[in-house]
Amino acid sequence: MNPPTSSQSKIGTVFRVTSGNFLEMFDFFLFGFYATHISRAFFPTSSQFASLILTFTTFSAGFLMRPLGAIFLGAYVDRVGRRQGLITTLGIMAMGTVLIAFVPGYATIGLLAPLLVLVGRLLQGFSAGVELGGVSVYLAEMATPGHKGFYVSWQSASQQVAIIFAAIIGYTLNKTLSTEDVAAWGWRVPFFIGCLIVPFLFIIRRSLQETAEFQARKHRPSTQEIFRSIFANWAIVLEGMLLVVMTTVSFYLITVYTPTFGKSVLKLSEVDSLIVTFCVGVSNLIWLPVMGALSDRIGRKPILLVFCTLAILTVYPALAWLVAAPSFARMLIVLLWLSFIYGSYNGAMVVALTEVVPVNVRTAGFSLAYSLATALFGGNTPLVSTWLIEKTHNKAAPAYWMTFAAACGLAATLAIYRRVNAGEAAANAATAPSVEPVGNPASTTPVASRVI
Repeated sequence: MNPPTSSQSKIGTVFRVTSGNFLEMFDFFLFGFYATHISRAFFPTSSQFASLILTFTTFSAGFLMRPLGAIFLGAYVDRVGRRQGLITTLGIMAMGTVLIAFVPGYATIGLLAPLLVLVGRLLQGFSAGVELGGVSVYLAEMATPGHKGFYVSWQSASQQVAIIFAAIIGYTLNKTLSTEDVAAWGWRVPFFIGCLIVPFLFIIRRSLQETAEFQARKHRPSTQEIFRSIFANWAIVLEGMLLVVMTTVSFYLITVYTPTFGKSVLKLSEVDSLIVTFCVGVSNLIWLPVMGALSDRIGRKPILLVFCTLAILTVYPALAWLVAAPSFARMLIVLLWLSFIYGSYNGAMVVALTEVVPVNVRTAGFSLAYSLATALFGGNTPLVSTWLIEKTHNKAAPAYWMTFAAACGLAATLAIYRRVNAGEAAANAATAPSVEPVGNPASTTPVASRVI
């Protein structure tokens, strides 16, 4: 049965397909926000810097599993279908969530504690390797003509809902529990809530239908065929990875790392950091679909170029202004500006990536490009930011990382659309009828084949 086409049914479909994204980002954000408490519970050392480094290293380890998840689970989704693949990824992700929520601390079970937390992160990373790609491809294939950017943007928008939800829970805990209680056990409460959400997410995802585009395919490629196609298109995957670097670095900088930056670096209160993070989530939620829809009207390339350039020119001055006189108001202004850059770029980027990856390996190719960018760059953002500040003694040093990411996005955009334009020109030249030159016998180039 084909997916329903009414507006109400499509809204319900978007909600069901993005539910797993919510769980993924809910847990990822919690790990970043409660990094200080997690470091004390599982990685106790005499140095706060060393404990944080160990915690963020564990956080980053999950991202190293993403490329493996993208390759193996991505091939599975391209072979068996979008619906079944999304149910499978949710199950693996849930196992990692439950493990992290219930593992006792280092004081109780010793080295087994950080080891089990690491296993939980690896499971989450393996699942997340294809979650974003599977959701993005599903949304692209069920979108109505001319609105693909708007529909696909809800993949990222669902993550912002998770950030808003997590920030509200954290704010409530900080208002109702003492600082000692939050540090001792209160930080686990949001993870328990994530576990309680899992059964509900399974129910709504099981009601998904397969996309009509996938059902219409005559040939379902084998895993070996998918692998061969990915390797044959390695240049597209590499360019796609560089395109995603800007998104994933900026996202983890303004969401996962922001609470730690506010508390540990700027010395603002935990409540201030939560409020800023909540506002960033709301801002992202607004800009993502708005700019996704705008990209449907004016194209993906102009938006990508403009916001990469804005990031290169403004990120360091903005962070330098913030750290010169840290305050809640300055942090809010700067983070909302970075949110505008991220939301605008990502609103066009995700749908652009679904369009340039070959259709027969759309999930695996998209997921691999996204996962490589996250594993090598974005997931390491908290770790790199902490290290940069320590080594340079410059509290604005995380801006160097985001500026580098923006340069990657700019270069990738130019390379991808040069390739796209060249491919379209070649296709037009191959299909154009031969036309005799008119008015100028010396001209031998067919009029119909001249492409700008």
